[in-house]
Amino acid sequence: MPDKLMIVMVNTDPSNGSELGAPFFQATVAAAMDYEVEIVITGRAGELAKKGVAEKLRVQESSPKTVYEYIKEAHEAGVTFKVCTPTIEIWGDDLIPEIDETVGGAYIISQAMDGSTVTFTY
Repeated sequence: MPDKLMIVMVNTDPSNGSELGAPFFQATVAAAMDYEVEIVITGRAGELAKKGVAEKLRVQESSPKTVYEYIKEAHEAGVTFKVCTPTIEIWGDDLIPEIDETVGGAYIISQAMDGSTVTFTY
């Protein structure tokens, strides 16, 4: 049985708040269930790794919490955050402190192909 969850956020549009809640919520829940959990931020979603972006976003307009607060909660629950190398080339290297590591495409593929990892994409 798999014991790791890898969430790859690649096509999630940071300007559409309704797309941002599920990945962070599911990651936090999985971490609370004692699974190893990582979120890899890349592609369009890579902007979320940039300082100042997630702090301005909300999942819903009426929500008192910012997307950055969801990121911090996930990180505090044990979720590891990684950013893909090309993302830094696009969005810059001024990253939120919750980013634990920079990885390349080969890392994502090797983890996704590993039988002990379940991969969700957003």
